[in-house]
Amino acid sequence: MEPISESNQYKKAKKRVAELKKFYSSLSFYIIFIVLLAALNYYSNQFENMWFLWAAFGWGIGIFFHAIKVFNFNLLFGRDWEERKVQEFMDRDTKENDTIKF
Repeated sequence: MEPISESNQYKKAKKRVAELKKFYSSLSFYIIFIVLLAALNYYSNQFENMWFLWAAFGWGIGIFFHAIKVFNFNLLFGRDWEERKVQEFMDRDTKENDTIKF
């Protein structure tokens, strides 16, 4: 693979920071909104029916998948799997092109 230039590293890092900022912003809104819903639920029926948990669960699933995307957490293939496979295919193609000479 070709070396990454300094400007490309900067752009990549800046994009990563923007993704993290967006995730933490979403997480903050989630916490604030769920706390407000819980307070409203308590005020309306003293938690006889804890309906705010449905919103917490549904929105929490979205936050969970957002976290997986932002933090590059991949249960099936590992953290660097895609990069390793790309390198493997590139190496294999290079070897095949070196062995086949016309």
